Amino acid sequence: MPKSAAHRLADFAERILGGPLPVAVRTWDGHQAGPAGPIVVLKNRRALRWLLYSPGELGLARAYVSGDLDVEGDLTEGFRRAWAYRPQLSARDFGEAIRLAARLGVFGLPPKPPAEEARLRGKLHTPGRDRSAISHHYDLSNAFYQLLMDDSMAYSSGYWSESADLARAQHDKLELICQKLGLRPGMRLLDVGCGWGSLLVHAAKHHGVEAVGVTISAEQVQHVKNRLAQHDLDDRVEVRRQDYRELAGDSFDAVASIEMGEHVGEDNYPTYTATLFRMLKPTGRLLLQQMSRGAVAPGGGAFIERYIAPDMTMRPLSRTLSHLETAGFEIRDVHALREHYVPTVRAWAATLEQHWDEAVALIGEAGARVWRLYLAGGALAFEENRMGVDQILAVRPDATGRTGMPWTREWA
Repeated sequence: MPKSAAHRLADFAERILGGPLPVAVRTWDGHQAGPAGPIVVLKNRRALRWLLYSPGELGLARAYVSGDLDVEGDLTEGFRRAWAYRPQLSARDFGEAIRLAARLGVFGLPPKPPAEEARLRGKLHTPGRDRSAISHHYDLSNAFYQLLMDDSMAYSSGYWSESADLARAQHDKLELICQKLGLRPGMRLLDVGCGWGSLLVHAAKHHGVEAVGVTISAEQVQHVKNRLAQHDLDDRVEVRRQDYRELAGDSFDAVASIEMGEHVGEDNYPTYTATLFRMLKPTGRLLLQQMSRGAVAPGGGAFIERYIAPDMTMRPLSRTLSHLETAGFEIRDVHALREHYVPTVRAWAATLEQHWDEAVALIGEAGARVWRLYLAGGALAFEENRMGVDQILAVRPDATGRTGMPWTREWA
């Protein structure tokens, strides 16, 4: 009796992997092979065609987003099992894959990539291209982000205690930032990459500051303006649609930039840090929260680069600190929050699943599948220490070298 498509695929994969399949596979003919646990479901031959034309992570992502490939069971556990196996196909392996594809009737024209993929034009990290990259992710839908996040609309790692939920963790993160910056009534705060205004609102309401936030996302600007009106903060807080490279004018007592530096790019990062330095008064403090990786590289792999954050770059923490010091900053504190991102992302993922139909209505089935894949993989990347996130507190010394910083920490 001839082998099923599932068993032929399993035999090929096990030879390439040098061991048993990490997850089960079920093919369009109803046959299944592999261990108990998560099941990769290939709904049709096109699911394999994606992999034939785009081997590896991108092909898998395209097949999943399009709905030709699905996962039954725990998606995160499937990621966990599969991540240890990232083989590089030799010419011989690829030739065998072609012959297997022919036997399974997989050949055909390359499928058109899902519409959810970013298609950017122009030179990397020019203002125009950066606006397109930011718009691809952050202008998706304010209503969707309101569905996903807590009321603060903080789209960055929370700061978790044992008893915290997402709202508490985000409140505590915002409060921690304000404490590290030493905010007091009457001070002026600049938030570079202000998102949906979580820090602007928190700092103005709870610490009495005047604040300016800048973002190049049109949707975020509109949302922040609405929030400021709701909280009666229009007279103390301003939001601008403005690129960080356009910042000029009066300097500020404190500057924050929360998970925005990842979008700047390695070549432009010295300009970014120099701008943060220039916008601060002498003895003013900077709080930079930023994700990191072990090497300067695009942001998280082919899936992230095409579907989530095109042109994103993460660097080692040491490289970021070097950039800040070159700009003139003195580094005063580095606080690793990697573990805190795991419950943050999983809280967003749980909300997505609980409100799946609403999410589909807002961004479409394929868009919702992009986010399901993104959140499952993201949480695991932080859990397994393939990505990190840190709060960096720095200060601009005055001409005499004085920083005005306390000798002991003023925050918990």
